[in-house]
Amino acid sequence: MKADKTRGQKARTAIIYIILRVLVIAVMVLQFIHGNYYNVFLCVLTLILFMIPMVVDTKFNIKLPDALEIIILLFIFAAEILGEIQSFYTFIPNWDTMLHTINGFLMAAIGFSMIDILNSSPRFHIGMSPVFVAFVAFCFSMTVGVVWEFFEYFMDSVFQTDMQKDWIVSAISSVKLNADGVNDTVVIKNITKTVISGTMNGEPVEFVIDNGYLDVGIIDTMKDLIVNCIGAVAFSVLGVFYLKNREKGSVAERFIPQMKTEEEIIETKEWISKRKSRRSKKRKE
Repeated sequence: MKADKTRGQKARTAIIYIILRVLVIAVMVLQFIHGNYYNVFLCVLTLILFMIPMVVDTKFNIKLPDALEIIILLFIFAAEILGEIQSFYTFIPNWDTMLHTINGFLMAAIGFSMIDILNSSPRFHIGMSPVFVAFVAFCFSMTVGVVWEFFEYFMDSVFQTDMQKDWIVSAISSVKLNADGVNDTVVIKNITKTVISGTMNGEPVEFVIDNGYLDVGIIDTMKDLIVNCIGAVAFSVLGVFYLKNREKGSVAERFIPQMKTEEEIIETKEWISKRKSRRSKKRKE
């Protein structure tokens, strides 16, 4: 009965994987036809990222819960295809916020799993308390979030992208506006407009921004880190209760990767062997 249930779950995961893969390939073909080669690269990157769960399963013998695997696949699709190519980051309010919150939750689950696996291993066991394991998982999630913000800043600075989305802000407080040059803030509220003068493609341009000024990146970065923190805290709390009770079917258990048993490792090797055999037969035919 349990084996049938497991096979059913794996089948659902496989169906979702195939559907998402077909959608990505369709988008890639359309982008290639329209000459959007950067978007073609994003589609190829998405297909590569889709392979991560399989690599983790077959190469590292780590069992990903079906719920975690499905959310990872949907997360990648939502970030790269919907967010970047279909411009959901621009068109859908809080799309970026939602993804960063989920990222904080997922990264905490992965960090939690790594520490729990080491903590359960006879070779590395040091008897960490559930609260400490959860704290390390939280720190891991936040570190991943910070590194990603470093990457966004690097891309925006070097390649003039806008991964750190700009915000229109109607008030400012800055010591830079203090005419006396002292460390005393000047506060300006209810900004009606700002004017940006410069050149674009060698030609002089002027942009008028109504109802505020253009904040370049900092608000988006801080918002992303805050919601990442919320997601990390949410899973860390769930993780503490899971470690104390080890309750089967709990919310936390559905997102925590685990090391495979010897039987599961043998099954994986047999599956890989059969798959290679089928491919070999097809090539000979």
